[in-house]
Parts: sequence; structure tokens; C-alpha cells
Amino acid sequence: MSASLCSCHGNLWTTSSMADEKLSFEHAFTFNLLSTKKFTFQQDPKISRLLMKWSMLGRITIQAFNFDQSFQSYMSNDFAWNFFQDPIVKNNLKVLDTAGSWTLLGSDVTHVNVEVVPCTKVSVDIFNPIYSNGIVRPSGHIVRCYHEIYPDFDELRMLLLEEDSDNYHIISPSDRQEFLFRLFKHVVLGGELCQYEDVIDPYIETAKMMYKDLVSVQKDRDTKEISVVTTILKVSAHDHSGLCYPSATENEQMFAYLCIDPFKRHVYVLYHSFGIGDFSGNEKP
Repeated sequence: MSASLCSCHGNLWTTSSMADEKLSFEHAFTFNLLSTKKFTFQQDPKISRLLMKWSMLGRITIQAFNFDQSFQSYMSNDFAWNFFQDPIVKNNLKVLDTAGSWTLLGSDVTHVNVEVVPCTKVSVDIFNPIYSNGIVRPSGHIVRCYHEIYPDFDELRMLLLEEDSDNYHIISPSDRQEFLFRLFKHVVLGGELCQYEDVIDPYIETAKMMYKDLVSVQKDRDTKEISVVTTILKVSAHDHSGLCYPSATENEQMFAYLCIDPFKRHVYVLYHSFGIGDFSGNEKP
């Protein structure tokens, strides 16, 4: 299984790091909202139906901002700090409140955690091991299995969640950290009332579409090789009361990623708040 992924644009720094100290201000980035930017992921009716089924509709969104100066990956900490301090961001960055209504960040952020997420994949080959280890049948159907806690379980979620499962090792630790695999895991696990798929294709196709929306690549003129140029930062922020973004509650399915394109000088914010999604189809993020 080999399929090309991205849409075209240097190389990527993929070292993970955490930032929880006051940041330097050699590069004070400022931001503007790109309110007319459209993402295929948010426009596709088929994807909307899947997100509804997975209890994610109305709780996941992508926003676009631009920034005013050149970015290199070593600036990631400063970039994230400046992002949350910027008045345009404060007045436009969407968050879900505890009642499930969209509101704006607004908070005076005092501390930002930054994790640089590896993002090097330009095909979906990362998923190949799933097809050859008894997790998925030749038809694409996901194999059901017993779990001592969850009555309706399958080998795919076992692979994603259970470190002592027989197949956990088939995805390498480095591939598990990749942004593409993280997107895949996020959609498989879904929201609070997730209805899981019987076949694997909707999960991979949705993760692939999100990835293409969020990640830019470029082709080397000499070698013709395609490489990712986007830097991915997983972020969380604190105000004077504690954790405030992406939520005041920690959960693997509460996430926010800054996807930084250094050539376009765009940053796309992928946000999801775990909970009960919109089942009416009247999403208004």
C-alpha cells in the first residue's frame, strides 16, 4: 500500500522537545486571522458524516493565521509563546467551553508547553504493517477481539492502546510519534460517544485528507525527492488558574497542533475537545 500524500513546498527538524520556561524574544512574531481560508477536511460532506459518527463533529476545527517574519524550527518555543500572547489570536482562537459551546480563548496565557512532533511522511506506507498482522482482514474489515474491560473491542484499538498486546511492536516507536500516525489514532479513538468503524479505510482516508490540508511539501530540483517543510507543534497553555488550552482537562483526545508553513508564513491550528459531538448535522464551529 503506497500512496502519495501532500500538496507542494526544505527540510524538517523532527527533534521532540518540551518548553516550560520563559522564552526569549529575539523573534517577536505577530499574527493575522485568515478567515477565508478553506480546508477540504472541513468542506467534505463524507468527512462530516464520519466525524458525526465518531462523536467529533462540532468539536474539531482548523483555523488559519499568517505571521510576519521568517520562521525556522529552532524558533518553535518563541513562536508558540508569541502566538498565545498575540491579541489577534486571543480574540479569534476558538475553544469549546464546558457546556460544549464555541467561545474565544481570551485568557492571559502565562505558560506554554511545546512538543515538536515528527512529520516526515509523504505516503501512507506507515500503515502497511496493520494489513499483514491479523489486525485487518483482506476485505479491510477490522478483526474483533476480547478485552477484559471493554465489551466491544478490536485489534486496531488494541494495537493503538495496549502496550502489552501481541501487535503493539509492529508500529515502531518513531512511527507512532509521526504526525500522520497521530492523526490516524485520534480519529480511530474519536469522541465520547464514538461509533467505531467495521472497516479501516474511513480512518486512513480521513487522516490522509487532514494531513494534506495541514502539511506542505517540496520537491528537490536535483534529486526529485519530496520532503515535508511544515513544522508541527503540539501545544497546551496555562493561565493564572492552570491549564486553559486546549481544555482545562487533560485527555489524549483533547489536543491542539500548530502546523507551521515557513514558506507561505501560514500557521494552521488543529483543535479538538473530547466530548459528545454534534449528531444533528448542524455543525457551526
